[in-house]
Amino acid sequence: MKLTSKELLAINFPKGPAFGMALKPNTKLSKADWLEKLQLVVKNPKEYLDDEEVAEIAKTLITEEEKEPIALLEKHLDFKIYGQEHIEAGALNQMYTAMKLPVADSGALMPDAHQGYGLPIGGVLATKNSVIPYGVGVDIGCRMCLSIYDMPKQRLQSDKQALIKMLNNNTRFGTATFKRSIDHEIFEREEFNELEIVKSLKDRAWRQIGSSGGGNHFVEFGLVRITEKENEFNLPIGEYMGLLSHSGSRGLGANIARYYTKAAMAQTKLPPEARHLAWLDMDTDLGKEYWAAMNLAGDYASACHHQIHERMAVGLRTTPLAMVENHHNFAWKEKNVFGEEVIVHRKGATPAGAGVLGVIPGSMTAPGYIVRGRGIAESINSASHGAGRLMSRTKAKSTLVKGDVLKHLNDHGVEVIGSGLDEAPMAYKDINTVMNNQQELVDILGSFTPKIVRMCGDVRFKEVD
Repeated sequence: MKLTSKELLAINFPKGPAFGMALKPNTKLSKADWLEKLQLVVKNPKEYLDDEEVAEIAKTLITEEEKEPIALLEKHLDFKIYGQEHIEAGALNQMYTAMKLPVADSGALMPDAHQGYGLPIGGVLATKNSVIPYGVGVDIGCRMCLSIYDMPKQRLQSDKQALIKMLNNNTRFGTATFKRSIDHEIFEREEFNELEIVKSLKDRAWRQIGSSGGGNHFVEFGLVRITEKENEFNLPIGEYMGLLSHSGSRGLGANIARYYTKAAMAQTKLPPEARHLAWLDMDTDLGKEYWAAMNLAGDYASACHHQIHERMAVGLRTTPLAMVENHHNFAWKEKNVFGEEVIVHRKGATPAGAGVLGVIPGSMTAPGYIVRGRGIAESINSASHGAGRLMSRTKAKSTLVKGDVLKHLNDHGVEVIGSGLDEAPMAYKDINTVMNNQQELVDILGSFTPKIVRMCGDVRFKEVD
């Protein structure tokens, strides 16, 4: 009998030592009968301690259930907090918990931080030989991608209707996809054939390639200002037209995150307040699997952005002068201050090593910044990934008024094709305050100011209610 991990997970068999035993049964039962029996064992393993076929599985399951949680450190490790006066208590408490993990090495909290699951958004955590799926996050490899065009800024106004049409024709959000997907070499990767969870997601990934997620993901035309004479793009100081996109790995990354988080939580039992910080040892098969799947999801997210920008380049009949791309919700193998290899998780934080380029966005009406990292060790070579939320989505929807948002957008000359009240500019922190709180971490090379915005949502901000 040949079983797969997917079949065991389908019956909610817990990941852990017993999982491998269940995959290699010593039984004459059919596959269907064996899976049915395993379901019963999981529900009440103590009843099957005398059953030769499943006794070892039952014993192992009981041991896992009764296992004491791994103790956290009595006191959290010290870490640098940027802009502490603007960070909510929930995010700070989550970071304190993360820094009590026995595998923690070092950490930092960015000025756009707010509460999430496990590691806070804006949290940076370096660990010893272990990776935390929820330390990476659900939208694996989410990123910014900016194309800078040799086009006068006046086209943002004179060609507005054509640019709106271009966004409508060449972008898809949420569950919407293109009728015909464009092929990409990412689908030739061996992970799509070797990892069970990834294999099951390949068709969905094919359908979704080139599209963007919901929430705060966007594609927008805007005004690029290059303000630093010495820049890596070899562009003169001045104003250009640009296209900025923000999205991640779609259903592929989300399902990878859920699958391996469940596995980590079954394998690494932690106290309730730290349960979402369960880790996988990098020397184990599961740790290696997650690492391969995470990197695939990150590369897939990049492929989605590149297809968006390629479609737009065709519509604009031009190629960009330069492209800047940086990502968050990811883990990297890096060296700590002692030269030891650590796994650096940046959940809602972006790399800012010496010379590393990136884009830190603001909101619909606030500029984002093109930056160069300065490689500051205290920040774990990191910077914020954006302005950060000022209010929750629920609060934004219940308190903001569409007419007020429309007036604010009109005052800033911003056209929004589709969005939701939860993504209104007022729902976000002041990007300039955030940048002031991390001015030692990055040098600013220029800015991007949105002018025509498309997001996921049916609020068009065309008329006042």
